[in-house]
Amino acid sequence: MFYGAMVWDPWLIVAQIVCLQCLYYLALGLSMALLVGTRVPRLTLLYFFDFATLTPRTPTGWCAIGSFLLAAVAGAGFMLYVIERAKKCLDFAATLYIIHLFICIVYGGWPASVTWWVVNITGLAIMALLGEYLCIRRELKEIPISRLRASKHFDPTKCLFISFAYFDSTYDLHSFFFTLLSWSY
Repeated sequence: MFYGAMVWDPWLIVAQIVCLQCLYYLALGLSMALLVGTRVPRLTLLYFFDFATLTPRTPTGWCAIGSFLLAAVAGAGFMLYVIERAKKCLDFAATLYIIHLFICIVYGGWPASVTWWVVNITGLAIMALLGEYLCIRRELKEIPISRLRASKHFDPTKCLFISFAYFDSTYDLHSFFFTLLSWSY
């Protein structure tokens, strides 16, 4: 993606939100299947959207908490490829968790458990901060210049063509700098 002037594209933003939400629930489903699915006879949407399942009182509750936190880490990795910008990570992570809150309200009512709020706010912080960290690392990565580095027979004397014909009485500064910066391979 080009990082120049940003153009307002609401369809791109909606597509990124939907894609990130789907990938988050895919990661949550996989982590739930690995951690919670081995402990319960039938894994249902109850474990995804009901606040009562996130409890530190049972081993299954701890597995569900671990699943949500693993999905947050995976969501940060997804943001690296879907969002690509560090300054947008908090916005998209907050949007994801607000949509998750609305789905939970529709599915099982207002989350009355303190554990649910702690787990989801912690997941939001993990996703936003780790996503920003990963995106910043990618943004600050050195851009390779393959044309100069790929040449095994690099001769620095042939890089710039400097013409001193412009130093006569009709000195033209623009022409001099244009000639100075022109490549002559």
